[in-house]
Amino acid sequence: MKELIIRTLTGIVYVALIVSGIVSNTYTFLTLFSIITILCLWEFYGLINEQKRAQINLWYNCFGGFLLFVSSYLFASGVFDHAIFFPYLLYIIILFVAELYEKQQDPIHHLAYVFLGQCYIALPLSMLNLIAFPSAEIGIYNYYPLFVLALFVYIWVSDSGAYLVGVCCGKHRLFERISPHKSWEGFFGGLFLAVASAFIFAYFEQTIPWYHWVGLAVVVVVFGTWGDLVESLIKRTLAVKDSGKILPGHGGFLDRLDSLLLAVYAMLFYVQLFVR
Repeated sequence: MKELIIRTLTGIVYVALIVSGIVSNTYTFLTLFSIITILCLWEFYGLINEQKRAQINLWYNCFGGFLLFVSSYLFASGVFDHAIFFPYLLYIIILFVAELYEKQQDPIHHLAYVFLGQCYIALPLSMLNLIAFPSAEIGIYNYYPLFVLALFVYIWVSDSGAYLVGVCCGKHRLFERISPHKSWEGFFGGLFLAVASAFIFAYFEQTIPWYHWVGLAVVVVVFGTWGDLVESLIKRTLAVKDSGKILPGHGGFLDRLDSLLLAVYAMLFYVQLFVR
């Protein structure tokens, strides 16, 4: 019972933090997801170091991910043009040059893990900026938080639905080799609830047709499920249960954002191709 209470309270605080950070203003959005980017990279690189698979400089490479997120924000919001990414390119150059002097036992192995963290975590979180701001091609840079909020709501609702339906009547394993507890019944239960929540967004934002809100819900659930499985694959490979302990009862931030890391690409493609 105590563990359930702790898990519930942590979940409430986490949801409140995410929602307030998204809907308040651009500065809270920037601050919140800059911190989340750093924390997720810290957890990932920390796991790699603990498993003795490489010795990654946490401070420098977490700063690299932070640099990518901030650069993407400044570009998407129209503050700077593409030149804002030059500092991140310098970070990459330094990574390669540093291998000449660090005398790593396996430089290729080391670089592979560093870039895996950047591509797996920093890049998709940076793509949130492109969802939060309209296309620069039409010269509008107004902050539009509803798509980002919908992304999180769809993931949360589908996760809850998948868990409840899976516990009640989950019989057919979705991907037993990677995640033995997930079921097809849970997947479709989560999908149903996500689609249902899409009509709430359609009610409050009628300038976007309802079928686009439903389409977004479907692609987020599908790609979010794959994102969840990918993180399960990584944790299974590293022989760990959670990515961290910063969220009591829930593990680490990476555990809570695993679905988003692929779903953000799906939403970005859908929004750019069909909505804007």
